[in-house]
Amino acid sequence: MNANIRNRLLIILVLVVASVWALWPRTVTVRERDPKTGVFKDTTRTRVPLKRGLDLQGGMYLALEVDDTKGVVQNKSEAIDRALKVVRNRIDEFGVSEPVVQKVGADRIVVELPGIDDRARAEALVQNSAFLQFQITDKTQALEKALGRLDAAVKQSGGATLATAKTDTGRSASPLNLFSAADSGKAKKDSTGNDTSTAVATGGPFSKLIQPGQMPGQYLVAKNDVPTVQSYLDRKEVQAALPPGKAVHWGSEDLSAGNASYATLYVVDARPIITGEYLTDAKPGSDPTEGNLVSFTLNNEGGRRFRTETGKHIGDYMAIVLDDRVMGAPPVIQSAIGTRGQITMRGADLQKTQDLALVLRAGALPVPLKVVESRTIGSSLGSDSIRDGMHAGIAGVALVILIMIFYYRFSGTLAVAALLLYLLFTLALLAGLEATVTLPGLAGLVLSIGIALDANVLIFERIREEMVHGKTVRASIDEGFKHAMSAIIDSNVTTVLTALVLFEVGTGPVKGFAVTLMAGIAASMVSSIFVVRTFFLLWLNRTRGAQTLSI
Repeated sequence: MNANIRNRLLIILVLVVASVWALWPRTVTVRERDPKTGVFKDTTRTRVPLKRGLDLQGGMYLALEVDDTKGVVQNKSEAIDRALKVVRNRIDEFGVSEPVVQKVGADRIVVELPGIDDRARAEALVQNSAFLQFQITDKTQALEKALGRLDAAVKQSGGATLATAKTDTGRSASPLNLFSAADSGKAKKDSTGNDTSTAVATGGPFSKLIQPGQMPGQYLVAKNDVPTVQSYLDRKEVQAALPPGKAVHWGSEDLSAGNASYATLYVVDARPIITGEYLTDAKPGSDPTEGNLVSFTLNNEGGRRFRTETGKHIGDYMAIVLDDRVMGAPPVIQSAIGTRGQITMRGADLQKTQDLALVLRAGALPVPLKVVESRTIGSSLGSDSIRDGMHAGIAGVALVILIMIFYYRFSGTLAVAALLLYLLFTLALLAGLEATVTLPGLAGLVLSIGIALDANVLIFERIREEMVHGKTVRASIDEGFKHAMSAIIDSNVTTVLTALVLFEVGTGPVKGFAVTLMAGIAASMVSSIFVVRTFFLLWLNRTRGAQTLSI
């Protein structure tokens, strides 16, 4: 055996060993957070190099874009890039095996969650802004002083559409009397001595729907009146009439009085004493008296600011506001608070508590996102796709093999032997690229098998032509590989260019097809040219220059 053949066989052996190593399942140890306790721990997993896509495994597909209805975003592409990091962190914390989170085009994020079928939870997980603020509730009765302006603003903006609160029995609910009998007949004065006793329940369209609550800055709205009050608050005239330096947020919990249910509305200082940008960790937990809760930790700078600000407001109520909604009843600040605190989740189940801790750890979204496309793919569909894809692939490969062996005889057999190595090389390339195998990807794999053998067809036809012109077998083989090369390169380059365009502008399934097709073309160049020629050289060496060739 000469040195040229020996070197060729050595290269093929190295490629085979590297491909087997790339495809071999391996055990890896990953450090991940327990979703229940929030504690990091080492977990051992068996990782399969080739990942299956949603159409083969089942799961959720979400397409996200910037929500323009919540504000104008100047640079959507840059905003999507920043949002992509937050969404990816949330999905990683969610614990989904082999998720796909990627930017598509300039203004879209695609999220694929294999094995997940809870659409509502998945959408909430990626959409929640998770903007956390700590704000002091208003103790100056600013809203009550402004009720006259608010009633006038409602009338000016188009009048009132009143909704009457109903109990479960259909009767109108009586207003809550949260003042004692002694207090109800007295004039109330603020710190400047101004009379505020007529500020509430003046009979106007806005003031008629709200009632003072049980703490400073808290107000109650009958559940049936919530849409009406919200419609008033959405009007520009009403927003302009709201007390300056104050913000209005709905609460996350309701209050009951008899058979009636009331939503809570809070007026807080617009300037937060601190925001969630200083938060470094959040863990779900529970308390016998408080129920489920989320414990959070601030960094050193956040801890200093929090301690300073809470020290100024001892005795005041502090609202914990997440995405413009007050979480639970605001607690009283008993003493200065440092780097640690907690958010009480009254009435929320453990899963919602875990999800809140997850999104807080991952950080707030820089821009609001909306789901523009959502699909759930069942695992049974994935099993059917795998079975049908395998049947189609086996049928296609078997037909190609039979044609090659029947038409090209011994030479076709060499091409089929190289085809087995081609499949190994292609799968190894996909594993090395960490590509996700989809049903269109399987179609690309079967198509690239035909492309791989197409190169051998060009070579074999050229060899036959050279033999017809009276050249020896060795010379015909050399000339066949030499003169067919330009046609092979031309066809493969044009196919790769097409695949690149599909990869650049296509979505998930199309990208899978393009990646598989390009990997198959790269492997076919090695198998159909290098490997098949090595087999021919090895055969010529063993037969010591055959005079005939079965082709």
